[in-house]
Amino acid sequence: MIFSDPASVAVVGASDDPAKWGHWLARGALAGRDRRAVHLVNRGGGPVLSYPTVRSLSELAEAPELVVLAVPAAHVPAVVDEALAVGVRGFVGIPTGIDDGVIGRIREAGARLLGPNCLGVFDAATSLHLAWGQFQAGSLGVVSQSGQVGLEIAGLAAASGIGVSRFVSVGNQADVTATEALRDLLSHDLTTVVGVYLESFGPGIVAAMSELRAAGKPVVLLTVGSSSAAQEAARSHTGALTSSLDVVDAACRRAGAVRVATPAALVDLAAVLSAGVPAGHRVGLISDSGGQGAIAADLAAAAGLSVPELSSVDGLPAGVLPRNPVDLAGAGERDLENYFRAVSALVRGGEVDTVVLSGYFGSYGEDTPSLESSEVAIAAQICLLARETGVPVLVHSMRADSAAVRALRAGGVPVQHTIERAVAALGHASRLGANFQSVVLRDTATAAPFRPGYLAARELLSFVRFPQAHAVTSAAEAKATTLTGPYALKADWLAHKSEHGGVRLNVTDPSAAFAEMEARLGPGTYVLEEMDTREHVVELIIGAKRDHSFGPVVLVGAGGIHAELFKDTAIELAPVTPATARDMLARLVSAPLLSGWRGAPTADVTALAQVIAQVSETLAARPDLAEIELNPVRVGPDGVLAVDALIIPSGDTLNDTSGRRVA
Repeated sequence: MIFSDPASVAVVGASDDPAKWGHWLARGALAGRDRRAVHLVNRGGGPVLSYPTVRSLSELAEAPELVVLAVPAAHVPAVVDEALAVGVRGFVGIPTGIDDGVIGRIREAGARLLGPNCLGVFDAATSLHLAWGQFQAGSLGVVSQSGQVGLEIAGLAAASGIGVSRFVSVGNQADVTATEALRDLLSHDLTTVVGVYLESFGPGIVAAMSELRAAGKPVVLLTVGSSSAAQEAARSHTGALTSSLDVVDAACRRAGAVRVATPAALVDLAAVLSAGVPAGHRVGLISDSGGQGAIAADLAAAAGLSVPELSSVDGLPAGVLPRNPVDLAGAGERDLENYFRAVSALVRGGEVDTVVLSGYFGSYGEDTPSLESSEVAIAAQICLLARETGVPVLVHSMRADSAAVRALRAGGVPVQHTIERAVAALGHASRLGANFQSVVLRDTATAAPFRPGYLAARELLSFVRFPQAHAVTSAAEAKATTLTGPYALKADWLAHKSEHGGVRLNVTDPSAAFAEMEARLGPGTYVLEEMDTREHVVELIIGAKRDHSFGPVVLVGAGGIHAELFKDTAIELAPVTPATARDMLARLVSAPLLSGWRGAPTADVTALAQVIAQVSETLAARPDLAEIELNPVRVGPDGVLAVDALIIPSGDTLNDTSGRRVA
């Protein structure tokens, strides 16, 4: 409770100067003095904001539970030492430049630090305001690594009418982490939606977002793509085909969260989610202009929403056709009640999951004051309808602010001044309606230990079908093979065989091919393998790697030597189920090749999905492995065959002599 509802607080560095942090923090602290003891510390000893101060913490009769550090970094060590000596248990570190020694002393004393380099904390439920800026109480919980971005989110939330329930600027996360701040919101009754801005992702973030989603508090994530997810240099095709935002999006899907690109998009989506998570993608559109309805329909389709045809809809205004979009064509002007009738007809009709009202509504009272009370009454009816039915209603109004707009927002109906923002937010929200299933790891206790090389990788991945093959170390062994040609000859130790001339295909004379390759690459273990000569196969890549921020991830995409050129991939956090693997395959641009493109037979997608799932499970259950890659994987109507494999152990620096057997 130290950072949400402390029994007492002290602002060290309190000031009467409105340009200083100490002024804002003192003013905010004093706003909660009816709930807790507030102490202002100013080395001059004079009153601040007409409130008495002390010169140091040691002058207080009792130790404050929470101390806000609003002094220059050079003075922080002395203040912290004094605070710890008198028994302070919590600190809000505003300044930058607080050194590791000070942070270490706080930890050693068993105290906690929020920050440093943070903007502070606000809690509407407990009248705690220890942050720069103004906050309007509401339902959006904000956790931000950047204080300024968090403050922008809070300002936009106030303008949108949803406000802020709790605001935590975690800054450098030297002690209190974003994960902890998120978990604190699980039991925060005022919070119904959570907005997060992060530049890096620590342990437990996905689990915390999942827990919030399970608690009915969906999470909207804003990031700039600078997580450590892609900071490691790519050592394989899998590494080259992943980006930080790909992995972040996979983490959001696993957690049931949504990523957005701007603070405004975060607040727009939070406003929609505060009205309820849509049950699906079907949207009913209502406008008083055919043009506005058509624009809304185009935007909805682009946002991944469905604009279904409507059957006979009961309750529409007289003369209005049951089409989607519904065009009121002046019916609203004849009788404002027709706006409510149209919304009610779609909400109660059961054919759509959300309703968007777009156009002039919200402007009548401003342009014709005598209509204001009627318009506000209709707005109240729409709000009550949405609450009673649980079907979210959104409004796009040509008026940015009016009595009706304010009434809608106060009643829980989101309002946007542009249709594109309303529909974009709804498109994001509709994706949260899907069910998320937990994944159970298979028992991999008997998996083979890691050994380098292609043959060893085949052995470890025993659940994958590979072509018949054996090791050869001489031309004589190659000549004596009992395999059926044509053959592939490979240097067992090379990770990137094609780039180094370590693979030859369609070999008919294995002895001569071996002699030529050994002359170029030197002695070692080579692999002679039967070529896969099946027709109607599709080449894919299946890879799994251990991401620094989010742990194991699995990738599937267009494979072969052109994998990095096309970059047609789908990524999820590992492990995945076969059902999720099938969904990954369906997201590929090249997915039609698997389902009988231009008359070709359908590939065995069931077997392919099983391999993807098992690769993901293997990496997730094997901390000794950093990466697994199968490329290419050739899938046809008769099953899956992998014709190359690469495994990288954890902590290994990949090189192309690993696994060489020198004679």
